[in-house]
Amino acid sequence: MVSALGMTAVLGGCGSTGSSDVTLRLVAADYGDSAANSSRKYWDSLAKEYESKHPGVKIDVSVYSWNDVDAKVKDMVAAGHAPDLAQIGAYADYAAAGKLYPASDLLSIRTQADFLSQLTEAGQWNHTQYGIPFAASTRVLFYNKTLFAEAGITPPTTWDELAADAKALKAKRVQYPYALPLGPEEAQAETMQWLLSGSNPSDGGTGYTDDIGTYTIDSAPNVQTFTWLKDELVDKGLTGPVAPGKLNRASAFAAFADGQVGMLNGHPTLIQQAEKKGVKFGMVPMPGRTGTARASMGVADWMMGFKQNGHRDQIGDFLNFVYTEKNVLAFSREYGLLPVTGSASNAMSASDSAPDKALHPFLDQLATSELYPVGKTSWASVSAAVKQNIGQAVAPGGDPAGVLTRLQAMAAAADSGATN
Repeated sequence: MVSALGMTAVLGGCGSTGSSDVTLRLVAADYGDSAANSSRKYWDSLAKEYESKHPGVKIDVSVYSWNDVDAKVKDMVAAGHAPDLAQIGAYADYAAAGKLYPASDLLSIRTQADFLSQLTEAGQWNHTQYGIPFAASTRVLFYNKTLFAEAGITPPTTWDELAADAKALKAKRVQYPYALPLGPEEAQAETMQWLLSGSNPSDGGTGYTDDIGTYTIDSAPNVQTFTWLKDELVDKGLTGPVAPGKLNRASAFAAFADGQVGMLNGHPTLIQQAEKKGVKFGMVPMPGRTGTARASMGVADWMMGFKQNGHRDQIGDFLNFVYTEKNVLAFSREYGLLPVTGSASNAMSASDSAPDKALHPFLDQLATSELYPVGKTSWASVSAAVKQNIGQAVAPGGDPAGVLTRLQAMAAAADSGATN
């Protein structure tokens, strides 16, 4: 990340690259929910500003929905027509195939140094950074203030308190005392948040992997976590009328916005969704087994530069511009996401404006958050397996240990195949 002063120095040298009449093709994901706030407007504005200072460079932007963008880039690469830049959900496969520039070949030292350290680490494949973080998010526990007041309860700080609150909410006929979306849309996220909240590094529980990147899905703490979920929430009817394995995140969020949910894990987009429906809500860190969870789940999306067209200098110069504090903050504020750079994060933390203050609880979690193991080429298939199967762990008659053991075996096999 470069400051305004540093930006002058970077741009001052960019004209000396000797390049002219270069077109950089950028494929990006759309974070908007309508034409009015499409990401295309953000990128078109950015491209126009950059091109005005670099008449020999044109930025050709294509924006696709999240349903399509990863597949679009995959098809382009397979056809031998890789874009120069892609802002999508995963980078590891392209890095492993030798198709990406290392971040250090593209970015100024100042830009590299300003990325939040855990995001830089998550962008590494084989100990080299190829994935450049673009947007981030964390999870906190949302609760319905009105329902909590009616039940005479306070936000939980431990699992036992969460279960007690859920029981009190059920007594008040709340449909979803705690909404547990383990359906195939985003079950890997809810799963990881619970794994993190139920573990400590010292007892071998570290989410999906240990600190050296080995899958630990069926670790003793993880089995204990899902056994607790099944015994203390699901089997006691505290997770609502829809089976967790069939409840998707979008449906859970919609139910919260309709005032039917007492508690659930949510990310920043739920703020606007709930406010539009007039729901009075609060946000607290996710409870842990005996206290606040040791870490929140973090999520990042990625920017990457493809080597095929050989535009390293131009790609790097444009990215140094993209990651200026002004541009990072503009994107984060437009879409309710967290900045990926220290300077922009500090600016947002220091701001008292309403949109920025709403993101402070999530920003507070970011420094200690843990991300999916996105640097593993096996993660895509493991994530898909979790989405399809984890709900069985808490189903009637389900066997949490058995489900996690099967997922662990699949993950180990996928990891071995990706490594060999």
